[in-house]
Amino acid sequence: MKRRDFLQRTMSIGVGFSFLPFTGKIACSKPLINTDSRVVQVSDDNVQKGLSFDQDIVEKMIDNGLSHLYQTEQIDGIWKNLFSRDDVIGLKVNCLSGSQGSTHKVLVEAVIEKLRNAGVSAGNIIIWDRLNEDLESAGFRLNWKNKNKILCFGNDVAGYDNELYINASVGSLITRTLTQICTATINLPVLKDHGIAGVTLSMKNFFGAIHNPNKYHDKVGNPYVADLYELDLIRGKTRLTICDALDAQYEGGPPFKPQWSWPMNSLLLATDGVALDRVGWEIIEKKRKEMGYPPLKQIGRNPDYILTAGKKNLGQSNLNRIDWQKIDLG
Repeated sequence: MKRRDFLQRTMSIGVGFSFLPFTGKIACSKPLINTDSRVVQVSDDNVQKGLSFDQDIVEKMIDNGLSHLYQTEQIDGIWKNLFSRDDVIGLKVNCLSGSQGSTHKVLVEAVIEKLRNAGVSAGNIIIWDRLNEDLESAGFRLNWKNKNKILCFGNDVAGYDNELYINASVGSLITRTLTQICTATINLPVLKDHGIAGVTLSMKNFFGAIHNPNKYHDKVGNPYVADLYELDLIRGKTRLTICDALDAQYEGGPPFKPQWSWPMNSLLLATDGVALDRVGWEIIEKKRKEMGYPPLKQIGRNPDYILTAGKKNLGQSNLNRIDWQKIDLG
């Protein structure tokens, strides 16, 4: 289906998919409690079964992580508080590295199960990334035709908004999936090293939302990553971040390099993407040291854009002020 036909079809899917002008004001559900600067790392060595993962255990990891993030055992209430049945929820995955180095399909399916149990209809859930071919390479099945099923498509199908979104050092066209279709986002990045930007986690995952990410890798991504994340359209719509650390990578990214990957068997959950990135950066640095690799700063890849985001009050970048909770389930 050509993009023109796709746009015409989505006009009729429902109010959530009407291509209306972006007003600049995002309506977000308020969290149950203040989760600022809290990052929950939940691990379970039983989750990995050979080359695959146990979805039931992944779901338990999500439940446990959210319970600690929001300090409540009412898990269903968390999902219903974060998202309404009228929300159109975009699951922003990272699919640049094939099935092993991208957001794992099992994590996405577990999140979808939670949303469906909270009353969100299948047609109001969209798996998206920059390109259709990237989604397919990571194992996702494309769908932009059947509104009764989970939708899945890239920006090459949805296209980009005609408006140029400008903030500080960045000026980009942003995918219509984010500007005109989705009312809320769950960010599902991967914990991995990046050969130019140091690390690629929560904030940088939104390079997959713009038409010109190649313009923003100079100076180790600083301040471009922070300036893009500062857009209310991006940060304001992101209601939850779950970082995929089932497999993690400490060198050679963003392509998947098995010799520098390790089975971390973990998820990182937060509402503060900056805090999550600071924790993820620390994890990668510790793994590099353990494996005999130099610190990122020593090789000119310090991800200072995370510190810049903290200075811009986009989140907490001071590791000493982050409530980093580590939960080991087995």
